[in-house]
Amino acid sequence: MTSQDKDLSAQASETAQSGAETPQNWRRWVWENVQVVAIALVLVLIIRTYIAEPRFIPSDSMLPTLETGDRVVVEKVSYRFHPPQPGDIIVFSPPPQLQAQGYQADQAFIKRVIGIPGQEIEIHDNRVYVNHIPLTEPYIAAPPQYQLPPFQVPAHALFVMGDNRNNSNDSHIWGFLPQNQVIGRAIFRFWPFPRVGGI
Repeated sequence: MTSQDKDLSAQASETAQSGAETPQNWRRWVWENVQVVAIALVLVLIIRTYIAEPRFIPSDSMLPTLETGDRVVVEKVSYRFHPPQPGDIIVFSPPPQLQAQGYQADQAFIKRVIGIPGQEIEIHDNRVYVNHIPLTEPYIAAPPQYQLPPFQVPAHALFVMGDNRNNSNDSHIWGFLPQNQVIGRAIFRFWPFPRVGGI
C-alpha cells in the first residue's frame, strides 16, 4: 500500500468515526439547549412572581403621568419590607367590590396612593385634603370635579386615585383598597422609547 493509499484510508476512517459521533453530538447539543431554555423559563417565572414584571397601561385614568399603551416595570420587593406610601403608583388586583361588578380577579388596575391607614381624606373645592391639609398635585390632569365628606382610611387599606381625576374608576367610586390586593409599585416606563424613564 502506497503512502497515498494510507492517507486516503486514514481520512476515510476519520470521516466514518466523525459520522458515527454526529448523532451523539446532536443529542448532547439538543439536551444542553433544553436545559438552558428550562433554566431561563424558571428564572423568568421566579423574577415575574417575586421580583418584577412588565405591565401594559390599558386606559387613560393615569393621564398625564401614564398614557394608554405605555409599558411599565412593576417591582414587587419593596412592599415586603414596608407598606405602600402616599404618592406611590401601585398596580393591584381588583378588590372584592370591583369583582362583584364583573371585573376578573386576574385583571390589574394602576392608581396613585393618596391615603394610608389612619389618615383622614376629604375632597371639596376642587382639592384633595389629607388630615385637613390640601395636597399639592402637579401630576393630575385636572382638579376633581366632585366632593367627598371626611372619612378615615381603615387599617390594612388604602385610598387610591387616578391622576386623571375626573375619568378614573378609583376609590372615590368603589371605596378602599385592601392592602393584600397590591401587586407591586410601578417604577419605570420602558415603552414607548421617547418617554423611557422613571415614573
